[in-house]
Amino acid sequence: LELELMVDADMNSGIQFRSKSSPAYNNGRVHGYQMEVDPSDRAWSGGIYDEARRGWLYPLELNAEAKTAFKKGAWNKYRIEAIGNTIRTWVNGVPAANLVDSLTERGFIALQVHSISNNEQAGKQIKWRNINIQTKNLKASPPDKIETVNLVPNTLSAQEKHNGFTLLFDGKSMDQWRGAYKNDFPKTGWSIGNGVLSVAKANGAESTNGGDIVTKKQYSAFEMKFDFKLTKGANSGVKYFVTESEGNKGSAIGLEYQILDDERHPDAKLGKNGNRTLGSLYDLITSKKIPAAQREIGEWNQGIIRVYPDNKVEYWLNGHQILEYTRGSQEFLDLVAGSKYKNWKNFGMASEGHLLLQDHGDKVSYRSLKIKELN
Repeated sequence: LELELMVDADMNSGIQFRSKSSPAYNNGRVHGYQMEVDPSDRAWSGGIYDEARRGWLYPLELNAEAKTAFKKGAWNKYRIEAIGNTIRTWVNGVPAANLVDSLTERGFIALQVHSISNNEQAGKQIKWRNINIQTKNLKASPPDKIETVNLVPNTLSAQEKHNGFTLLFDGKSMDQWRGAYKNDFPKTGWSIGNGVLSVAKANGAESTNGGDIVTKKQYSAFEMKFDFKLTKGANSGVKYFVTESEGNKGSAIGLEYQILDDERHPDAKLGKNGNRTLGSLYDLITSKKIPAAQREIGEWNQGIIRVYPDNKVEYWLNGHQILEYTRGSQEFLDLVAGSKYKNWKNFGMASEGHLLLQDHGDKVSYRSLKIKELN
């Protein structure tokens, strides 16, 4: 679909596609995918929102370069490619979003107009022109470099492959993993079912059942993507730069992306200023608590750990950046000196290490484990 639009600067709108309306769903409310029209300072035009269903699927925090593509007070050219499970958007020729999702395969297209909530909005306009659609002989545009949000479990899209991602777990095999401080994968404590890897509920203690698992390969600069699902009161974590050189008991030592039920697990109230809560750099830096990034316990979340060659590290949760720091900076070293890791020599500063999924004695599930090495 291609069209042009112009909107008053203080309005919000969107293009619905593969959308539905039926009396059985929310009294007929339109629901489905929407390409955003957002002239506000947030500048998420071109992002993908799931209207009246799941909310934001591709916020433009994932692709900051596209925020400047939309022109206020001018005609803007929008393009949507929805071919199979792959949905891509462009604003004035700039790639905006790349989503892979299988929830809705077909539906109607609609041009959205929001209701008027105050008198100042009366008379504001959005204009549309040159609306064209192609439904046959479709050919996908070539891959580009922007981030992909893939909601189809344990798969790699064409763009993810093009950009260098590989699977660490394909939904069936654990041949890239072994137990921490072990030669083989644990015989108990971990299970695979319906494409999901789960650590079993035990006594809530570190590594007392199946134990942590680590990648056989070690990584230095990388981007790791992972889906995770918590049960009530559960605790786990994804660690990196794990060297297994400490020979310690309990969970192997490494930098950690905390995975926790903040409301019910006592660890959320320990540490300093919430630095043991969900998405935090465990016991060191508290993650930002962004409402749009939060999911209910029992729902799937998408996490990202991105480590650049210059040691800058980012944590992402459900499309939002929640934390940033630099390994080896004075700030980082000072934080370590005041943490539970202060007695571990050169904590977190290995040049490379294993990735780790933690067994903390609670049931937590993982899927869509992906890695891309960064140069």
